[in-house]
Amino acid sequence: MMYNSLQLRMLKKAAVSMLVLLIFAGTDFLNAQSIIPSLGDSRSGTSGFQFLKINVDARSSSMGNSNVADAEDGSSLYLNPALTSRVMNHQLYFGHTQYFADISMNYAGYIHRLNSVALGASLMYLDSGAMQETTEFNPFGTGRTFRTIHMAAGLTFSQQLTHLFNYGLTVKYLDERIEEIQSQTVVFDVGFYYRVGDTGLRFAIGLNNFGMDAAPTGETTRTTLDGPVTESNFADISPPTMFMIGAAFDAYENDNFDLLLTAQVTNPADNAERFSIGSELGFIDRFFFRAGYEFGVDEALYPSAGVGFKLPLMNYSLDLDYSFNNRERLGNMHRFALKFNL
Repeated sequence: MMYNSLQLRMLKKAAVSMLVLLIFAGTDFLNAQSIIPSLGDSRSGTSGFQFLKINVDARSSSMGNSNVADAEDGSSLYLNPALTSRVMNHQLYFGHTQYFADISMNYAGYIHRLNSVALGASLMYLDSGAMQETTEFNPFGTGRTFRTIHMAAGLTFSQQLTHLFNYGLTVKYLDERIEEIQSQTVVFDVGFYYRVGDTGLRFAIGLNNFGMDAAPTGETTRTTLDGPVTESNFADISPPTMFMIGAAFDAYENDNFDLLLTAQVTNPADNAERFSIGSELGFIDRFFFRAGYEFGVDEALYPSAGVGFKLPLMNYSLDLDYSFNNRERLGNMHRFALKFNL
């Protein structure tokens, strides 16, 4: 659809107005303690599979986790499957997160384009490594070690219905093992994306980790005042469902520089709402500087930041991203991502 100059100006005004409205809506969230209470009030700790809430993408995390409307690369398999069909080429994606307490998480994904349809596969894996077991009776260690292993494997289908609208669905198998206890279930991610003409404004909605509760299996032995006790009955575990709505806007473009602004509201089932904003300044579409901030996260005192590079590689290209995040008491997080455009 073609627009004349008057229609384009009107669309741009509407685009800016809607983005400002979303930002002010997020500001209202901050001022309403009933909406964003400290620590999420009584909802904290009511879901399992918490590793699913760790952002796998360096670009998104450097922009304050505000990219549900702008993840047009392999990170869409994690953030919003609707954007998977916005990726122009086949792509291999590898992500590494250096988390707290020397814990690391790895992520891999592949997107295959078929005309207006994109298919994807992803694997998210976190291994705590060996940890020393301590109890109230042996605070310095029992001599045993244990580890936790968390895995999510997903298959994605995404379609571009028109040049303005995309949708996507991801089916994920979850497997979480702590000591001798194993939890397994299946969850779904659903996403929608809409581009407002040629205004540079995009909107997206995502519902992630929606599915069935898991029934843990296995048994574990605990030492009590009455001697060892073996436990094998556990409460069901709910997945950490998240609803997200966000916008992205190409605020400025010329031959050398591009400025992207993003905003997102995230409503998790087991915590308080969060509002996040982000920005990306690109130079000659090769070098990128990013920053963002999350409101409603108690530990996030400082903005996040990161850089990105696009490198030509024969007939292909390679993207490298890095992000830095800080939490007040837990310390720093470093993320890296490699994207091979085939």
